Amino acid sequence: MLVSRFSKFTLVVGLACMALLAAAARAENWPQWRGPQGTGVSGEKGLPIKWDASRSLIWKCPLPEWGTSTPAIWNDAIFLTSHTAENKLVLLRIDAKSGKIVWTREVGSGEAVREAPKRSTQKFHQLHNLASPSPVTDGQTVVVHFGNGDLAAYTFDGMQIWKRNLQEDFGRYSIWWGHANSPVLHKGLAISVCMQDSLADQQQKPVESYLVAHDLRDGHVKWKEPRLTKADAEQCDAYTSPVLLDIDGQRQLVVMGGNQLDGYDPLTGKRLWFLPDLVGGRTVTGPTFGQGLVFATQGQKGPLLAVKPGKTGELTYKDVAWKHKEGTPDTCCPVLWDALLFVVADDGIARCFEAQTGELKWRERLPGKYKASPLAAEGRIFFLNTEGLCTVVSAAPRFDKLTENQLPDETIASPATAGGRLYIRGKTALYCLGKGL
Repeated sequence: MLVSRFSKFTLVVGLACMALLAAAARAENWPQWRGPQGTGVSGEKGLPIKWDASRSLIWKCPLPEWGTSTPAIWNDAIFLTSHTAENKLVLLRIDAKSGKIVWTREVGSGEAVREAPKRSTQKFHQLHNLASPSPVTDGQTVVVHFGNGDLAAYTFDGMQIWKRNLQEDFGRYSIWWGHANSPVLHKGLAISVCMQDSLADQQQKPVESYLVAHDLRDGHVKWKEPRLTKADAEQCDAYTSPVLLDIDGQRQLVVMGGNQLDGYDPLTGKRLWFLPDLVGGRTVTGPTFGQGLVFATQGQKGPLLAVKPGKTGELTYKDVAWKHKEGTPDTCCPVLWDALLFVVADDGIARCFEAQTGELKWRERLPGKYKASPLAAEGRIFFLNTEGLCTVVSAAPRFDKLTENQLPDETIASPATAGGRLYIRGKTALYCLGKGL
């Protein structure tokens, strides 16, 4: 009898351990803007699809003032930036279990100037402030960037490792609507991009757009690469973040903006290929990758393109697999799930395409206006509008709306996932949502 009970106990413990291991295997971190690959795709399981201000809400963390950056999450550490009423630029660490702020660090200060007397002076759109770039982490160091040019690295304990200011180092920003590009990390490098008005029509020496890599250990510059395009005036501006992709077995840094899509070696900054003449306007919608294609939208609601990378040097329109001109997004990035590509325009028109061919599978109007990029997880697409309403649909070739979920907050930031939970950053608070609560 004792042996039998012991065997049953051992079996129960073994099954529990297996369940914990399986859960750990499913859980993943969300280390940067748009997740593990920078594409808005999550491998999480068990995410909630129904919630409101009371149902499925694990915790709500009030935030100091506001920002539109998304969380960087590593195990129990959530990092988020904000811009306070006193114009302090702060980095927060929030505990993922309790939703309490563990520490706050003042990185710098600055004002989101709304009116500028001349083009050469950066001004900010009313929908965002200096806390738009998202933090990024490798599990040991967290790097933050703000719209005033401050770039800094911190330990998980909140100790500042180094700090630089890109405007002081490389010149004053001439971005029309406020710097918003998020940095990425690659093999000990923190890589940033700045795409801004060249002012070539106003001065003899044009203002330079550039990519720059800093050593993650001490902040010194490892490489800096000018980014030259044919764009002028506002068309030079881009608020997109670079994406690290594997193309034909080579790690590449892909950048969209300034009427151009291009790829770089992230270790050296050398440009590998470029597709010019993507004339549209300032670019907010960033690229994504899948099915052997790079998907990008030309600025200001220009065509959605599917580009075949892999060559070196200049690409042409022969390297564009397909394009779609109608109702493309001005702000929200596309997201791919399996062989389907999903986009939502700022006015709420969502579309689903066959990724390889560009065949339109469905077109539907969703409620409200959109600035957040959609999230793909568990065969579902999460579309979050600016008024806290998230519509969840099946990632399928036929439109299948599953739920609509409302939070009482303004939501510009894109959603994040980690540890089986969904995180939504509002103007007043960070919301942690999970199943069964």
